[in-house]
Amino acid sequence: MATEYNLWKIFPRMPKKVTIGDITIRDGFQHEEKTISTAAKIFYGQEMILAGCKELEATNLGNPAGIPQFRDAEQVMTALRSDGFKKRCERAGINLDKDVCLTAVTIREPAVDWAIEMRKKGIGPDRILMMVSTDPEHHFANSGTTLTQYWKEAERCIKKARDAGMKMVGTVSTIWGSPISGATKLEDAVEFTKRWFQIGAYDIEHADHDGSASADQCYRYFSMILDAMPQPEAHLCHLHETKRIAAASILAALQAGICRFEGTLGGLGGQPANFLDDCPIRGTGEYYYRDHRFVGLITLEDLLVQIDEMGIEHGYNLDRVLWLGNKMEKTVGRRLRSEAIYNGRTAKAGNPQFGRPGLAKLVAKVGEKPGQRVPPDWSEKAIVPELWGPAAWKK
Repeated sequence: MATEYNLWKIFPRMPKKVTIGDITIRDGFQHEEKTISTAAKIFYGQEMILAGCKELEATNLGNPAGIPQFRDAEQVMTALRSDGFKKRCERAGINLDKDVCLTAVTIREPAVDWAIEMRKKGIGPDRILMMVSTDPEHHFANSGTTLTQYWKEAERCIKKARDAGMKMVGTVSTIWGSPISGATKLEDAVEFTKRWFQIGAYDIEHADHDGSASADQCYRYFSMILDAMPQPEAHLCHLHETKRIAAASILAALQAGICRFEGTLGGLGGQPANFLDDCPIRGTGEYYYRDHRFVGLITLEDLLVQIDEMGIEHGYNLDRVLWLGNKMEKTVGRRLRSEAIYNGRTAKAGNPQFGRPGLAKLVAKVGEKPGQRVPPDWSEKAIVPELWGPAAWKK
């Protein structure tokens, strides 16, 4: 039987169009140990929308005492909702109110209430986010509650959000393992996903918060999810990168049928910083990484190149995103993790400038035809002998 080479026939759930959200100015900046200016947050948020982003995570409405990086949340949201930016979007053919979903993280109920107040002012998010971990210890480290307490809080908040005209995304974390308690069960994450929908969540972010997901387990998990809840647009894949294997997991998620992803410029992000500028802060406690400098999300630039070269529609101006990735390195002041901003896409037209001069003259000199690839007395098509390779070399 001949091998099937068409991936879409082998993996019939694999999408031909995806939505890729940008969460740089929230998740990306939350791990930075220096204050990122309000102007920079606004610049990158607006420019990513103009580059084609349809799902932008804009800020975190948590208590600024713990995450002071986002004490400018209202300023950022005001700029993203401003009439001036709406006009820029209109000139680019974008209806900001209809085409773009702005999300704010609201881990606890006071943050949800703040989002509702912002909504009343006309600067609020379209979508807010709450999060549970399947590991109770990891959940407590992030939220300060038991899972039981949090589920009841989330149920109240979903109703509040719906009444205020906002969507609620329920995040499920520690799917593939917990940095605190170790191995977890995929079945628990499937059950938690069902619980979120049971209490009225709009969609689910399936999150690997410390780079635990491997390709095979990613495929297995998302296949389990879509078997149980076969609505791809309701599920979002959020992968962190700590071992340089996330690209394989992205492919596995695609093959399972996932069509929504998110990333950050340069692969920024990770656990909320516990140090800012020259002062220790609370964050979520001590870092659970061996080296907090080499963590973050899947790199948005590299992810887009991967998706683009597979021929999957994504809606971005990729060259613009690569340009923004270059600028981001100046903003944070160091080399980031994207390779695509340096090497770009595969050059299908080649790079003739790198060719060694003189080939045409040599071809003419030795009497070959232009484009000739094998000696003229060889067979037109290659013929593999009966014995070949290692078998033919055996004595």
